[in-house]
Amino acid sequence: MDKINYNKNLGLRFIESGEKSIKRKAQRNNLKDKLDNLYNILSEMGSILLAYSGGVDSTFLLKVAREELGDKVIAVTIKSEIHPLSEITVAKKMAQQFKVKHLINNIEILSKKEFTSNPKERCYICKKELFNRISELAKELNLNFVVDGSNYDDLSDYRPGMKAIRELKIRSPLQEALLTKDDIRFLSKEMNLPTWDKPSNSCLATRVPYGEEITLEKLKRIEEAEDFIHNLGIEQVRVRHYSNLAKIEVREKDMLFLMKKDWREKIIIKLKQLGFIYITLDLQGYRSGSMNESFMEKGKN
Repeated sequence: MDKINYNKNLGLRFIESGEKSIKRKAQRNNLKDKLDNLYNILSEMGSILLAYSGGVDSTFLLKVAREELGDKVIAVTIKSEIHPLSEITVAKKMAQQFKVKHLINNIEILSKKEFTSNPKERCYICKKELFNRISELAKELNLNFVVDGSNYDDLSDYRPGMKAIRELKIRSPLQEALLTKDDIRFLSKEMNLPTWDKPSNSCLATRVPYGEEITLEKLKRIEEAEDFIHNLGIEQVRVRHYSNLAKIEVREKDMLFLMKKDWREKIIIKLKQLGFIYITLDLQGYRSGSMNESFMEKGKN
């Protein structure tokens, strides 16, 4: 059986035993090269302020940066109406575990009408505001770079926020090192990070269709609905908010669970209490960026 050793100075070192295919060995060597490259990128930066969400990618990056840069890495987590409070709690816990200085920065993004009107460029507007604030903070702290946890896979998705990141010269070390989501989950597991299998998350505004106004009432309704379904034992869930209709997305393996009479009735009662009139289950299941599908399909035609 293969063993994978982790050394904070040398990165991952693979020790192989038995007969292994050339392809598998090449894949592992490639992964080792990516991780070594990440350490080199961070070393060259010297000091960073990391936009930290507590998710899979940014937690992995925080761990590696702490090993490479020591106290020359500081984490900052944005607290706003569009971010679930549970994510703030996770971010605090992980930063404490890594013994990294952790700042919480409050931003009232709903005060910006250009954001609440919910155009297709909503993510760009938000990222521009958030990273402008973080960049100012980095200057105050005399840190060389602001970095985020974008990975290499993010380049293939519709992410208007990436434009703001490029404009503000925010660095994305995971992307620069060509690390994919699967790479990061694998390496996180080997480093015993509890976030290695954490479901992907995004801000609550992504549950509201483009063009429909984003309000605090809608965001709170979405957050409470998702928390309720999470507490039933469903790890990955999105409650998309279409006026008075809630469209629930879960993984395919969880669909039958939600269709059981007892659980279905509990969800219906709870979501109606929150103000929804119609409650539906999306038969396509959970998929990241499903709100982008309508205009992306139009673009293909």
